[in-house]
Amino acid sequence: MTSSESTSAASPSTGLLFGLAQIDTCVGDLKGNAAKVLEQSGVAAERGAQVVVFPEMTLTGYPIEDLAFRATFRRAAWQTANDLAEQLRQEGLAELFVVVGTVGTDREHDRPRNRLVVLHDGVVWAGYDKHFLPNYGVFDEFRIFTPGERSVVLEIHGVRVGLAICEDIWQDGGPVAELAKRHIDVLLTINGSPYEEGKGHVRQELAVRRAVEVNAPVVYLNQVGGQDDLVFDGGSFVVDPDGQLLERSPSFREDLSFWQLTFGDEDDGGHRLDSSVSTVSPALDPDEEVYRACVLGLKDYMAKNHFTGVCLGLSGGIDSALVAAMAADACGGEHIWGISMPSMYSSLGSKDDAADLAKNLGARYEIQPVEPLFKAYQQQLHLEGVAAENLQARIRGVIVMAYSNAKGLLALATGNKSELACGYSTIYGDAVGGYAPIKDLLKVRVWDLARWRNRRAEELGEQPPIPVNSITKPPSAELRPGQQDSDSLPEYELLDQVLAAYIEHAHGRADLLKDGFDPETVDTVMRLVDRAEWKRRQYPMGPKVTALAFGRDRRLPVTNAFRE
Repeated sequence: MTSSESTSAASPSTGLLFGLAQIDTCVGDLKGNAAKVLEQSGVAAERGAQVVVFPEMTLTGYPIEDLAFRATFRRAAWQTANDLAEQLRQEGLAELFVVVGTVGTDREHDRPRNRLVVLHDGVVWAGYDKHFLPNYGVFDEFRIFTPGERSVVLEIHGVRVGLAICEDIWQDGGPVAELAKRHIDVLLTINGSPYEEGKGHVRQELAVRRAVEVNAPVVYLNQVGGQDDLVFDGGSFVVDPDGQLLERSPSFREDLSFWQLTFGDEDDGGHRLDSSVSTVSPALDPDEEVYRACVLGLKDYMAKNHFTGVCLGLSGGIDSALVAAMAADACGGEHIWGISMPSMYSSLGSKDDAADLAKNLGARYEIQPVEPLFKAYQQQLHLEGVAAENLQARIRGVIVMAYSNAKGLLALATGNKSELACGYSTIYGDAVGGYAPIKDLLKVRVWDLARWRNRRAEELGEQPPIPVNSITKPPSAELRPGQQDSDSLPEYELLDQVLAAYIEHAHGRADLLKDGFDPETVDTVMRLVDRAEWKRRQYPMGPKVTALAFGRDRRLPVTNAFRE
C-alpha cells in the first residue's frame, strides 16, 4: 500500500476530465473483467480523459462472498491488477489514471480487504481499503473483509481527489469526515450498490449531503448487471454541493460517460453541467425500471452461466405470460420453449391465451397434456383432494425439467411474491426451475408490469405481447373444476397490502390490526406466511427488486413455535 497522500508527477492544470465506465462484471472472471477495463480505458483516453473510473471490486466481480477467503483467488486477483497495469502501459495508456476495485490482503492478519487501486505508469500507483463494511440486508461484508483504517487523497494533475468505496459514504464519520478536513477538490466513490425500487433518489440525496460535507462534487460510479439474485442498475452520477445533477449515466446498461471538473470563478466554483461533455439520462418510469431490472437479472444469469435458451410452462395466466415476455426481451422469443400442459380442468380460453402468447413472442410452443400421466399415476396411487391437485402440478414440473435436461435449457419458475409468501405453490411442481424472474413481485405488481409492457409495445408500433384476457381474467391454477385463487387466498389487492406490512415492514399482529386490517384476514395471512418458510428455502433464486426480498434479506427459522 502507498501512503495516504499520493501525487502525480504531472504539472497542475485547470481541471480534470473523468471517464465514468459503468461496466457489467462477472464474479471470478478475472481475465474477462480486466479485458473490459483495458478496452474502456482506451476509449476514454481517446476522448481525452485523464482519469477513468470503474465499479467496486471491478476485477473480481461483486459480491465475491466466500471466494474472498481463498488465498489462491486473492493472489490471482492481485496478479491481474499488476498485469493490467503493465498492459495499459504497453497500449500507450501509461499516463491515464485507471481506478478499479479488487480484493487485497491484510498483510498483518492475512485477511481479505475490499480494495480500490489506481493503475498508472505501468504499476499499482495507489490504493485505498474500504472502511465501513455493510452487514445488513444482502450484505455480509463484516464477516468477510477487514476494514481499512485511513482516508486517502490523490493529487492528480493538481486536483485533490478523495477516495471512498460504497458504504463509506452511507455512514457518518470515517473516511468522508476525514476527507472533509483535507480540502479535496472532488470525492470519488466506486460502488456495487444493488437495485431496489426507489433507491435511485436516495443515493443522489445522500451524495449531495456528502458533497456538502466535503465542499466538493461527488462522483458516484456504480456497477451494472445481474449477479445471481442481485441486480445492479448502474445510474452513475455526479452532483455538486448545491445539489445540482452534473451527470447521470443510463440505468440497466453498460455505459462510458464523461464529466469535466473545471476551476472557474468564485460564483460557480467551476461546478456546472457542461452539456458538451456530460449527459443527464432521463429517469425511468417506475414500472419500466422494475421490468428492466427483472429482464437484466435473467439475461445476465443466462449469459454468465452459459444458457442460450429457456423453457417454462405456459398456462394462459398472467404470471407465465409476464415471465415469457421478460424471457423474450432477455434472450429473444426464438430461444423460448413454451409448454402448454393442460389438465382435464383447463379451459379452452386458457389454452388459446397460451398459444396466442407464444405466437406474439415468436416462441416455440408445444402441448403436453397432463391427463394421460395423471391417470397412470392414479392407477397406482388413488389420490384425492389436495394430493390429487398437487400430483398434477408435479407432473407439470417433471415435464418442464425434462425439457430443461433434454435441450440444455434454463427452466423458469413463474411464481410471484404473493404466492411464495403464502406457500401457494406446489413444491417440486410449479416451484421447479433454475431461476424465478418475478419471485420478488407481488401479484398486483405483476399486473402493473404486464400492462406497462403492452403499452410500451403499442408506443413502439408493435404487437402487445401479453393477451388481454391473461391480464383481465380471474387467476386460477385450474387443478379442480371452477378453481380460483380467491378460494384459498384473500383477494390479491388486500392480500398484497397485508403482505407488504407483515414482511417488508415487519408488522406483528397488533401492528396489522392498528393498520386497519380485519382480524380474520390478518390471522389467515400470518398463518400462511409462517408455515411456508420451508418452501421458500427451496425456491429458485430470482432478481431482488424490493427493499426486502425472500432469501438474504429475510432469514427466519423454519422450525419456529412462536405464534401471535
